[in-house]
Amino acid sequence: MNKLYTTVMTNEGGREGQVWSNDKKLDLKITAPGEGKEGTNPEQLFAAGYASCFNSALSVALEQGNVSGKSTIRAEVSLFQGDGPDFKIAVKLTGHIDGLDKEEAAKYMQIAHQICPYSKATSGNVDVELVTE
Repeated sequence: MNKLYTTVMTNEGGREGQVWSNDKKLDLKITAPGEGKEGTNPEQLFAAGYASCFNSALSVALEQGNVSGKSTIRAEVSLFQGDGPDFKIAVKLTGHIDGLDKEEAAKYMQIAHQICPYSKATSGNVDVELVTE
């Protein structure tokens, strides 16, 4: 494989700290999830990355199928806690493709799921549900 890109993010303070990129394009306050807290949390950042990456993979799938409809992806990331320090996330990806019915859109969502690097990275580790609107 040919490496296309590498990025570095640094965190100080965990869920009550700061995260920044080496090029300083991102410099964000991090907080634990909760209402009224200022800043973002790791789950929001993961959802933003997954939604964007998956939609790019969906664009590739649509292009291969000669489909020109605009697509949108909404990623819902949930954080769960079991007993003690047992944490897990789950993802629900909801997609819409202009001009396609749910069944046809679901077909392209499945193809994108095979292409997307986030989907490959989470396979077998994170429950990912695909839904079409």
